[in-house]
Amino acid sequence: MKTIVLTGGGTGGHIYPSLALLPKLKQHFENIFFIGGTGIERDIVERAGLPFYEVPTVKFDRSLSLSNFKIPCKLHRAVELAKVILKEIKPDIVFSKGGYASLPTVIAARKLNIEVVCHESDATLGLANKVAKLYGATVSTALFQTATQNKNFVYTGMPLREELFSISPSVAKSKINSADKPVLLVLGGSSGAVFLNKVVYSALDELTKKYFVVHISGKNGDFSVSSENYLQIEYSNQIKIYYAAADYVLSRAGATAVAELSALNKRTILVPLPKGNSRGDQLANAEFARGLGAKVIFQHDFSADVLVDALNSLNDAPPMRSIGKDANTAIVNLLIEKSNHA
Repeated sequence: MKTIVLTGGGTGGHIYPSLALLPKLKQHFENIFFIGGTGIERDIVERAGLPFYEVPTVKFDRSLSLSNFKIPCKLHRAVELAKVILKEIKPDIVFSKGGYASLPTVIAARKLNIEVVCHESDATLGLANKVAKLYGATVSTALFQTATQNKNFVYTGMPLREELFSISPSVAKSKINSADKPVLLVLGGSSGAVFLNKVVYSALDELTKKYFVVHISGKNGDFSVSSENYLQIEYSNQIKIYYAAADYVLSRAGATAVAELSALNKRTILVPLPKGNSRGDQLANAEFARGLGAKVIFQHDFSADVLVDALNSLNDAPPMRSIGKDANTAIVNLLIEKSNHA
């Protein structure tokens, strides 16, 4: 049996897809470790039962801050520490879900001639995966059109957690006491979304007349806000319950959220993060999701009234369609193949 190292972090989208692979990875890899940064990944990974190693994170500031000039020195130190950890673990392969927290481990692995497979969720490569590609990593993609950009890319689909499909809507609704109202789930990603929060707060009186609102608001939520038929949560480790209970979902357009909502066939409103707040990946994700049946509203057009009207328009609309590819199996097969060639 072989040994594998998983790496990634910073946001849930760079952590949960790797953990989704665990049931199949455990059938082929005797030892599974996770190397991450100083963000939310340690808590999530250790709750999943994996040994966790921490390396310093090296994040590029898109505002062109002077702090970027410190990156080469910080990255060198982080890579050297990651090399020490990898020499101790002796993995056959490294799987990276991208994000700045993955970069030191990916570079260290390639410097040690360890095979690396990275996974790109978005339509275009993120910075960490661009660097991984330059170092010779194999790139697997969630979207078919991304794989067509380069003959060496491999289309695998997006890994999904099996637990998301493990609870029925009726059981989930009973757990949240939704008062027989349709459930609106509001998601801002693992860090929350300040803009979405403000719109939901301003629309809350109107929303709760018709819906039971579950609002995962992140650490920047205003927890002085309360209402009948309203549940506000900073963060949930039981997202499967809220997904299953939801009749409608309002979300940003992160790639993991798009993949999960389509696989779960949810009626969905997406408000992608504008370019400038990110590298523009959510805009491309949202356009892809529109093709699967999601309703897309750009942030500059979004308001409380627009939200209420959009939800009304979804009453008779079909849910999002699923892509239908078994990405978990495809990715694990790719990892086995690459580790056998190491």
